[in-house]
Amino acid sequence: MPAKWLKDAVFYEIYPQSFNDTNADGIGDFNGIVEKLDYIRSLGCNALWINPCFDSPFHDAGYDVRDYKQVAARYGTNEDLYRLFEEAHKKGIRVLLDLVPGHTSEEHPWFRKSQSAQQPNEFSNRYIWTDRWFAGCQDLPYIAGEAERSGTYIINFFKCQPALNYGFLKPREPWQLPMDHPDCVATREAMKDVIRFWLSHGCDGFRVDMAMSLVKYDDEQKTGTCSIWRNVRQMLDAEFPEAVLVAEWSRPDLSLPAGFDADFILNDPHTNYSTLLRDYNSPVDNTYFRKDAPDRDINRYLDIYRGWYEATKDVGYISMPTCNHDTVRPAYRLDETELKLAYAFLFTMPGVPFLYYGDEIALRYQEIPTKEGGYFRTGSRTPMQWDGSKNLGFSDAEAEALYLPVDPSADAPTVAAQEDDPASMLNTVRALLKLRHDTEELQADAPFEVVCSEKGKPFVYRRGSLLLALNPSGEKLIIDADVDGREALYAMGMVDAADGRLAMGPQSFVVLK
Repeated sequence: MPAKWLKDAVFYEIYPQSFNDTNADGIGDFNGIVEKLDYIRSLGCNALWINPCFDSPFHDAGYDVRDYKQVAARYGTNEDLYRLFEEAHKKGIRVLLDLVPGHTSEEHPWFRKSQSAQQPNEFSNRYIWTDRWFAGCQDLPYIAGEAERSGTYIINFFKCQPALNYGFLKPREPWQLPMDHPDCVATREAMKDVIRFWLSHGCDGFRVDMAMSLVKYDDEQKTGTCSIWRNVRQMLDAEFPEAVLVAEWSRPDLSLPAGFDADFILNDPHTNYSTLLRDYNSPVDNTYFRKDAPDRDINRYLDIYRGWYEATKDVGYISMPTCNHDTVRPAYRLDETELKLAYAFLFTMPGVPFLYYGDEIALRYQEIPTKEGGYFRTGSRTPMQWDGSKNLGFSDAEAEALYLPVDPSADAPTVAAQEDDPASMLNTVRALLKLRHDTEELQADAPFEVVCSEKGKPFVYRRGSLLLALNPSGEKLIIDADVDGREALYAMGMVDAADGRLAMGPQSFVVLK
């Protein structure tokens, strides 16, 4: 079962280099996060996920880890991070770090020794090496010609990220070690040691990058990788029972039984999550929350989601983020009213929601050149915009020294500009999250049931005894519904519930008790 504290958790994801700079070097830092904890709490967020903050050459924005137990100097010191844990806990905020278990940087000491001409050594099999200098890697991506050692090594993502060796489910070649080989077991134990280190210093758990990527030639059910995570879970249950693991997997039917507390639903085509916030797959944009979507159909998402929900509702949680550092911000496709309705849906569904920094003020996606391996994702990693001061309050550095540019538009959204407007994006997010915290039947584990998902009608669903309805279209929609004797806990737009009929005005939402 998932950790009890997740029942009422709402996470705030922070890309640390872009959140708040306190030493005027143009890059955000741990002290900047501490400085904004009260703001984070004011949103209704009681947990953080901080993107990778470990020592790194930053060829992939920190997902190329050089030292798992040392933070990157750009953010501060280990002691600064320990202080962040402590200050967050004082305010009732939990903190997850980003664990990258499938690969390291090519500059990691493990890899330096693994690729050495002096073979064998303790780290010879910490990574996956072929016994050939070029051919014979089958379908695995590899790098040749860059090591002292004879042979080539397998990579997990970018060229700079050699894959750690957890073994092969069914080895096909002599260089492919089985999962129970002592050197593959040693890799697993080394990662457990990293996990113990940070949990013992106050971290509350981890979001796990590419959690499905450990065992090679795994089967469709990821039998090998799941067995490793179950082993990790056993350790956590024995030593850190409140610690949380959130998978970047988008297969809750696999990840949650393997020991994860929650799993992200991302914009992968097989999840159809993108059809809600940004429709990638249709020649015509049918994003569900767009007012003028020509062929709106929430079932494109629900048909997948409901199967996973029914299979896992007693095991763990499905997490739906507003966005994250790898996806285009929703404000790129949706206007403010459309965003408010989207958030009303996300924050009233089962599971544990994640709010990406800046989405609460509709921070815009910027089409800018790649930075630290970001490519198109770079435009979703720009600085948080706090007020109308220099660099919109992110940093006192000169503009050219900023990690990434702030929005240059005259109407660039900021926290200060929205703070005193009850109808602002910022205060709508606060109201929705307050509603979730105040209403147990809107929290992670309350029952969920679809009442109506028919095209051309409002989407109607239950959370426990509550009845919720959503109409993102520009037309009034009417449906017969169990509304008599109910009153509205929360509403957007025009809603009329009486005499067994629910009339939903254009772009409206309601929670009825």
